[in-house]
Amino acid sequence: MTHKPGIVVTGASGRMGRMLIRTVSESDQAHLVGAVERPGHDWVGKDVGQAMGGSPLGVTVTDDPLEAFARAQAIIDFTAPEATVQFAELAAQARAVHVIGTTGMSEEQIARLAPAARHAVIIRAGNMSLGVNLLVQLTRRVAAALDEDFDIEVIEAHHNRKVDAPSGTALMLGEAAAEGRGVRLSDVADRGRDGLTGPRQRGHIGFSAIRGGDIVGEHDVMFAAAGERIILRHVATDRAIFARGALRAALWGQGRAPGEYDMADVLGL
Repeated sequence: MTHKPGIVVTGASGRMGRMLIRTVSESDQAHLVGAVERPGHDWVGKDVGQAMGGSPLGVTVTDDPLEAFARAQAIIDFTAPEATVQFAELAAQARAVHVIGTTGMSEEQIARLAPAARHAVIIRAGNMSLGVNLLVQLTRRVAAALDEDFDIEVIEAHHNRKVDAPSGTALMLGEAAAEGRGVRLSDVADRGRDGLTGPRQRGHIGFSAIRGGDIVGEHDVMFAAAGERIILRHVATDRAIFARGALRAALWGQGRAPGEYDMADVLGL
């Protein structure tokens, strides 16, 4: 790639925001042209490198996403659902690739991305890692091969500051299992158990969420039948894998036709 696309990172001060800024700044395939934070944040007006406690990067944190997006060829966005919907409209105006790693989005919020995707590339995934996206493919194939004698349970663990549950990755895995069985996840998902719940319903896909410490991300898909269990597992030990995946998506999206894509498209899966 002879031209290095300029990238804006939203939610600059967050865990993923900082990791994305480091990843883009160190890349020889792209360069950082903007960092966005919410109005009133104490990083606004500061050099983002210095705000992170390091050397200056020559990029000032702004609370004006429209101004920042106008200079960019891609926006990488791991923020909050409503903010992401608003960023999608602005990214479309700038005709910039919008890479979305935001989780916890409702079906209504996801549907509101469609108008922006008519004008620009949107790449949205609950997880940007290669390993997880391979796990999604495996989950779909195993679910298709097994009948409802096998109960499916998705178990996920994350750090104690994660605000949504089940995780976006867990929902990706649940969707893959449902697709493998030819059903809608919304019709068979069991997302909460407490008290006298009664026996498990045949064919349901269950979710269990663990929160504690600094766990980066662990996901198991368990297929359990009488006398045997099959467990597919992915363990992340460094969230840099998500940042590298997001940057790969931003580069892949350059020159693509407007539309909605996911990491399976980016990775050729």
